Amino acid sequence: MPLHPICHRAIHANFTNAELTRKGEAVQMLREHAAIARFIAWVADKPPDFHARTAAKRR
Repeated sequence: MPLHPICHRAIHANFTNAELTRKGEAVQMLREHAAIARFIAWVADKPPDFHARTAAKRR
């Protein structure tokens, strides 16, 4: 599934590849995850060419 680079980085800052593989293409699950939901709310009003650093999740 094509993703904007900033969205791709946000997802990988919150999930490992193994976690994403287990969850499959559960887009709704991603949208309901607290950190991803906050990210979506924040990025929603940004222009399509917006880019910003994505902080790595601290484990």
